[in-house]
Amino acid sequence: MNAVHTDTTTVRLAELEDDIASYKRQREALFEAIDDGFCIIEFIDGPHGPLSDYVHIEANSGYQRHTGIHDIVGKRLREIEPNHADTWLAVYGKVLQSGEPIRFEQEFISAKRHIEVSAKRVGSRDMRQVAVLFRDITARKQTEAALRENVERVQLALAAGAIIGTWLWDLQTDQFIVDEAFASSFGFDPDKARSGLPLAKVVETVHPDDQEGLAHAIAEAIGRGGAYAHQYRTRRLDGNYYWLEANGRVELAADGTPLKFPGVLIDVEGRRAVEAERDRANTALRALTETLEQRVEDRTAELLKMEDALRQAQKMEAVGQLTGGLAHDFNNILAGILGSLDLIKARMTQGRLADIERHVNAAQSGIKRAASLTQRLLAFARRQTLDPKPASVNRVVGGMHELIGRSVGPAITVQTIAASGLWNTFVDVGQLENALLNLCINARDAMPDGGNLKIETTNCVLDDKAAIEHGLSAGQYVMLCVHDTGTGMTPDVMARAFDPFFTTKPIGLGTGLGLSMVYGFAGQSGGAVRIQSEVNKGSIISLYLPRHLGTEEAEDNPYEQQSSLSGNAGKTILIVDDEPLVRMVATEILKDLGYFMVEAEDGPSALKALDACPALDLLITDVGLPNGMNGRQVADAFRERHPALPVLFVTGYAENAVLNHGHLEQGMQILTKPFTSEALANRVQSLLHSDKTIDR
Repeated sequence: MNAVHTDTTTVRLAELEDDIASYKRQREALFEAIDDGFCIIEFIDGPHGPLSDYVHIEANSGYQRHTGIHDIVGKRLREIEPNHADTWLAVYGKVLQSGEPIRFEQEFISAKRHIEVSAKRVGSRDMRQVAVLFRDITARKQTEAALRENVERVQLALAAGAIIGTWLWDLQTDQFIVDEAFASSFGFDPDKARSGLPLAKVVETVHPDDQEGLAHAIAEAIGRGGAYAHQYRTRRLDGNYYWLEANGRVELAADGTPLKFPGVLIDVEGRRAVEAERDRANTALRALTETLEQRVEDRTAELLKMEDALRQAQKMEAVGQLTGGLAHDFNNILAGILGSLDLIKARMTQGRLADIERHVNAAQSGIKRAASLTQRLLAFARRQTLDPKPASVNRVVGGMHELIGRSVGPAITVQTIAASGLWNTFVDVGQLENALLNLCINARDAMPDGGNLKIETTNCVLDDKAAIEHGLSAGQYVMLCVHDTGTGMTPDVMARAFDPFFTTKPIGLGTGLGLSMVYGFAGQSGGAVRIQSEVNKGSIISLYLPRHLGTEEAEDNPYEQQSSLSGNAGKTILIVDDEPLVRMVATEILKDLGYFMVEAEDGPSALKALDACPALDLLITDVGLPNGMNGRQVADAFRERHPALPVLFVTGYAENAVLNHGHLEQGMQILTKPFTSEALANRVQSLLHSDKTIDR
């Protein structure tokens, strides 16, 4: 007989999987149907040792409701309770090890609930699992607390003899029974009171203003059951109203039906009087506090006014020092220039032409000193015209080593420590060289008997805290430090070290502008300068400059090649300046070089000149112009019609924003007033005759 065998393994596995899935669904539905919170924890080994942590592997939605902890599944105990982990491990660990269930009460402060916790081991000890059930007992705890409070009040009232009487309200029969003391206090017949009074009769004794609140409190207590306490005024036998407190408890049947409402009346008239007196005292105290606060506020306002007046006085003192120093230096310079010009005039009248060149040179020297003084003041005020470009501070320091050595003299040892891999910065190289030389000369003057001068560069990263201390934004900086072993500075001197014209040097040996120039240059370059100093030990001046991610530009000199006068013929230049003397001098210089010159006094007249002379080769314009257009706007208007037109900005005081903070387009350069005829000629020839384009 042939038998047919059928493999039912696949079918049985499918049925088994369905059974498991059905069981899981039923189990999950059962867990969710339980109002109580439920979870299963599994002990795990951790860094603290075997069974030193547990993870929540299951939890129903009731867990979150009862504990206030969200998304607990998958979280470890030490993750959610790092400060109390050892306590819970000890509690549930004992259940796991012994197999004996436990039950205790716990307050979950975050959820503002009292929870009854039950824990039981799941399976064998090797499974490492414990089931935990959470039941909310907050309402019971609150009722117990209220009952205890009521009992304490009644006990205190009994001890003080403040009990007025007792009552028993049968809520099923609506009988309101009071004792003899209650009846006597309100003038009721004691015999009738013992058999029951109409509740409406009792409510008539309550002050009309308090009846609505009393009715609401009674209804609320009957609705929820449990402790009851309420204060209100009642009319006693003498016809006057007095404060009392009713304390009681509503007893409920198993199904929640209210059954009885017993309670006592406590005289709180004295307590209310004390509380009223306390409230009056608190009101008076608040009024006094407000008065004192107002006085403090008024006094603070007076002090702020005095502080403002002091600041203004200090500001005027600083302005006086600045203007005094400025007047002193400029008057000296002007005296020299004026004297030289007078001598030139006299010598020309006398026909003594051989002496003229010496006096011309003296006048030119005075003018250069005045220009230098102006630049230092503009540097301090962060208003000097900068020509920044990507630069290596190490290269600048290395290039100045010989000059610094000659400037400080043989008695001072100069050491340079250049950091390898130093970042680039975006800076006006000429002004950086000037700042470094000023710092080194100051260091020299602080070491009259010789010493050590160290110049150091390094990369520096300032976090938020350090940046605030330095007055900078957090980020990467290149730091240039000048150390000396000189006399150092006192705190008072350090506080004024950056003030213009402030100097501790003898008269005639210092202008007081060196450090102020460094201070302004650093700030205008996006950095800062900081002083560390100790008397008789030396000083460290640190210059912070922002890191620039670009590469250093190759050094070149666009003024090396000079064109011949014949090469200038036919070149047309428009010069725009509101100062007639400046226009006249520049025009004469350039005419002598063979250029054809056109003049304009402001932007609108320059545009008219362009219409009349469209074949223009170069625009020279002052930055600060009247009548609605500055020099940059004039240049932009010209370049709309002639995109490749070279532009030379000539300025004595340039707002950086006008010149795009030194980032000029190709074919644009800056020349600072006052300038020599040679400097003007070189700039013009470089823009007109050089094949190089300058991108700044």
